Amino acid sequence: MMKKIIVIGLGAGNLEGLPLRIYRILKGAKHLYLRTEKHPVVAELLAEGVAYESFDDVYKAHDQFPEVYEEISDRLFRMVEEKDEIVYAVPGHPLVAERTVQLLMDRAEEQGVEIKVKGGQSFLDPVFASLKIDPVEGFALLDGTDLQKHQVQPNLHHLICQVYDAFVASDVKLTLMEAYPDDYPVTVVTAAGVTEEERIQTIPLYELDRLDNYSNLTTVYVPPTEEDRALNRQFWRLREIVAILRSPNGCPWDREQTHQSIRKNLIEETYEVLETIDDEDPEAMCEEMGDLLLQIMLHSQMAEEEGYFTVQDVIAGLNEKLIRRHPHVFGASNAEDADEALQNWEDIKKKEKQGKGKETISRLDGVPRDLPAILKAYKYQKKAADVGFDWDELSEVFDKVKEEWEELKEAQTLEHRREELGDLLFVIVNIARFMKIDPEEALALTNKKFYYRFSYIEKKIIEAGKTFENTSLDEMENWWQEAKQKKKEEEGI
Repeated sequence: MMKKIIVIGLGAGNLEGLPLRIYRILKGAKHLYLRTEKHPVVAELLAEGVAYESFDDVYKAHDQFPEVYEEISDRLFRMVEEKDEIVYAVPGHPLVAERTVQLLMDRAEEQGVEIKVKGGQSFLDPVFASLKIDPVEGFALLDGTDLQKHQVQPNLHHLICQVYDAFVASDVKLTLMEAYPDDYPVTVVTAAGVTEEERIQTIPLYELDRLDNYSNLTTVYVPPTEEDRALNRQFWRLREIVAILRSPNGCPWDREQTHQSIRKNLIEETYEVLETIDDEDPEAMCEEMGDLLLQIMLHSQMAEEEGYFTVQDVIAGLNEKLIRRHPHVFGASNAEDADEALQNWEDIKKKEKQGKGKETISRLDGVPRDLPAILKAYKYQKKAADVGFDWDELSEVFDKVKEEWEELKEAQTLEHRREELGDLLFVIVNIARFMKIDPEEALALTNKKFYYRFSYIEKKIIEAGKTFENTSLDEMENWWQEAKQKKKEEEGI
């Protein structure tokens, strides 16, 4: 005969709320185990002489809830092995927010144990009644011990259970603050529907972990909102706004744009993001990254209107690519260091292109044709060097610079000079590669220095009541050196 665990729910309130069949199982159980004895029904059962064992000691033995639930399920399987049939009682309904019951059902077949769920009243009905909300409007039931920010949707009712204490409440608060304003009203419901024990408190979100009456009967309710300050943090809201702007009733300018007409905007916004990175300005970076994201959203919206793809396709493709090209993270492969990880990426990328029938004619074909010339030269040289087409020593590159410099000086026509100047710049990029310096970053740094020093000269000319026309080159050179020294002092050099 198969061993059996009968699982029942103690409901959300007192003994009067228990269904008769559940009450009879409790009274007749020879071996009764409770997940916790901290429940209104338990004191009444004790008064009626019902004997039981609880697993409250397991909570004290572990810091993490998953470990608690695993040990409880392990113990129950050991108990039923000894006693053939046991009764396991949990708060509420066994199939609502009860991880231990799920573990029992998942492992029942391998353990050779029959799990019989007899039901019980869940805490949801009394909570809905106490809060006077209709779940048909849309609600999410979430576990406070494992609340993730992606689960929170501000346009729905949220019931967050398993908020046992202030520590769990604190984690819940921090997660909710990523979606709601700090002062957003939330309601803490304890012992819903239990006469003389029910307690309902509405407080601002930032006070959620300051209450002192949390228990295993506590649920946190977060009402839906139409406030912009909450909805504007949601990705779907951004997608909705962009679609509205492109709609017949939207903005005339946005509606008229095409992929080509805003092509330059994508480049400009990218450079503005780079500027904030160089300036180490997080606030400006946040704003400019939003502007860059808008370009992605606009192109995606146009593609959706044309029936090609949606922004969800963009996201799905990116997620799949990241997982596929990181087998050392998401698969069974290994990468000892960053170089090996990069090589894995390139190898997988090459196989993917071959699989799509995009066999490249040259190793250089993977470099985007519209890259800035200096960056493109850097990537060409690196790809060539990867297969051994490279100088052996940096000194050889310097010799090549001298050679190209002489050829440039000897060039007579504009076309010849343009060609020789390009050759010289190409070799200088090679010097940067040998020295492991990004030439684009190096030139950007020099541009930044030039801007600082030249604007300093402009400032000094104004302070002197002069103009460029009546300022000598020697004066400007002195101010240039002054600006140079001033910057060194500011940087502590």
